[in-house]
Amino acid sequence: MIFNFKICKVILNSSKSVIFRFNSNFVPKHMPVQSSDANTLHRFITEHKKILVLTGAGISTESGIPDYRSADVGLYARSKNRPVIYQQFIKNPEVRVRYWARNYVGWPRFSSMSPNYAHKFLKNLEDKNKIVHLVTQNVDNLHTKAGSKKVLELHGTAYVVHCLTCDYTIDRHQFQDILSSLNHQVSIKELYSVRPDGDVELTPEEIGGFKVPECPKCEGNLLIPRIVFFGDNIPKKRVQKVNDFVEECDSLLVMGSSLFVYSGYRIVLETKSANKPVAVVNIGPTRADDCVDFKIEAKFGEILPLLNL
Repeated sequence: MIFNFKICKVILNSSKSVIFRFNSNFVPKHMPVQSSDANTLHRFITEHKKILVLTGAGISTESGIPDYRSADVGLYARSKNRPVIYQQFIKNPEVRVRYWARNYVGWPRFSSMSPNYAHKFLKNLEDKNKIVHLVTQNVDNLHTKAGSKKVLELHGTAYVVHCLTCDYTIDRHQFQDILSSLNHQVSIKELYSVRPDGDVELTPEEIGGFKVPECPKCEGNLLIPRIVFFGDNIPKKRVQKVNDFVEECDSLLVMGSSLFVYSGYRIVLETKSANKPVAVVNIGPTRADDCVDFKIEAKFGEILPLLNL
């Protein structure tokens, strides 16, 4: 497999920066865009005035962030490692150290990623008052970076760290500086294997001796990104907001999600239960292929510019 790499300069802290090469070929294999598909998607967007949008990891692959399940290029296809389970993080101090070591090394590159055409396209739809709300399964903040305001981060955000014992919170960039001050021995080099949630693969030797700070407010040891980890539950208030969006919308547009995680699939089921149309744009199979009104397999950077919206 031939990989394409882009170059970006990342600021590590006030006195350090590093040049990263990152893989821009995380988009799975796909066929050329069909004009009929572009016309179908254009018609769907123009005919509806209150679109609820659901985005998944597939929308960020063109920014250089891999998804989990895509054939050949997704995280699960390239690695046997799996995301940390919430219960493991809570119960096992070694798991927490390993998680934060990997997240610390991956953060400069992950946080440097920029929105791609699809993120900016959705921001433009919002500006045209076509979107009721944008619900994203991603934690990468790229919709906000693109300028979208009506964003609900279903699975949380990697850009905030909080304490599970008290109400302490801290910006993730500031937390990076704290981790850096405690771990001068850890070097951040060129990385290619960043994950969808921002961390990277490290050897036990690279993790050894890594220090994680206590909460400065309660002195507890359960500082964690404000992310819904695998095995955790989405807050009820957030679920209710999504239910309200489904009730308010006149249609659902799914972009870049396989819908294999039930939190996303449930939105499709509820929209269909309300007899509202559902369209999907995603490369590869989805859990909802049999129940949506139509599905298009295309690269966002190739099909969206054809819509002329």
